[in-house]
Amino acid sequence: MTIEWLLDSDPSIRWQAMRDLLDEPEKEVASARSRIATEGWGAALLAMQEEEGCWWKSEDAWPLQNTLFALVLLKDLGLDPRSEAAVKAVDSVSDRLFWEEHEGRAFFDGEVEACINGRILAAGAYYGKASGRLAEFLLDGQLADGGWNCEAPPSVRSSFHSTICVLEGLSAYEKAKGPDPAVTEARRRGEEYLLERGLLRSLSSGRVIEPNWTRLFFPPSYHYDILRGLEYFRESGAAPDERMSEAVDRVLARQDADGRWPLDRPRPDRIPFEMERPSDGASRWNTLRALRVLKWFFPDREHALERIRQKA
Repeated sequence: MTIEWLLDSDPSIRWQAMRDLLDEPEKEVASARSRIATEGWGAALLAMQEEEGCWWKSEDAWPLQNTLFALVLLKDLGLDPRSEAAVKAVDSVSDRLFWEEHEGRAFFDGEVEACINGRILAAGAYYGKASGRLAEFLLDGQLADGGWNCEAPPSVRSSFHSTICVLEGLSAYEKAKGPDPAVTEARRRGEEYLLERGLLRSLSSGRVIEPNWTRLFFPPSYHYDILRGLEYFRESGAAPDERMSEAVDRVLARQDADGRWPLDRPRPDRIPFEMERPSDGASRWNTLRALRVLKWFFPDREHALERIRQKA
């Protein structure tokens, strides 16, 4: 069965399946989660941190962006932010890394691009380093249409890529620091930007903006796709909205006869080891993510099953 297949996996997938799909007792979930720091992908990623605090300094000229990618991936794996391993790794980043080309800002205070800053804010909030300065900077960069764009200015139109990164960051910030009226309103406007476009269509032409957004990737880096958009709304505690229906149906359409979802291709961004390959035939990551989105969108199990049968 699909659930057993997910449980027979890396600790990072196993604990999330226990929590999000099976509603296992908190103590058992925590026990499974604790293994991320010492086994599998989480342990491998932690071991790659350099003495200077960054990740993969020798790989290219962007050690701070590599570091951001590693911290976000560890967050997505579910490394307990209170664990000794997480505290040690994050303190090393916080104490030693600065954006020298941006007035020497501290790492968790961010730089200038929305798609980078949104992920920095999300990571910082998760690890107990939430930056009010960075949150305010992102609020100031919101465009008139409700979203964000790394190219603004001069661009005055939002980007799905930048918008999803910032929304994830602002949501994590409010979870860490508590509700903030200005942040809540900015998130509402950003969410509406996505919803009024059905999570994938042009507002003016009605056409699918980018066919790749209907494909399934992991890890996402700064890239938008419909499953990432749906995961944001689920994770942020939003209620299902009928305007998400096409995106949900498109995710459902990718389910195979065994009840699993594929990996169309891994994002090439800065990860020096493979978690999954498209040739594996099915992706545990995308199956986990799709199933928990469906569980959230269809709280009535029979309704969910009927929707699946209709799309079969």
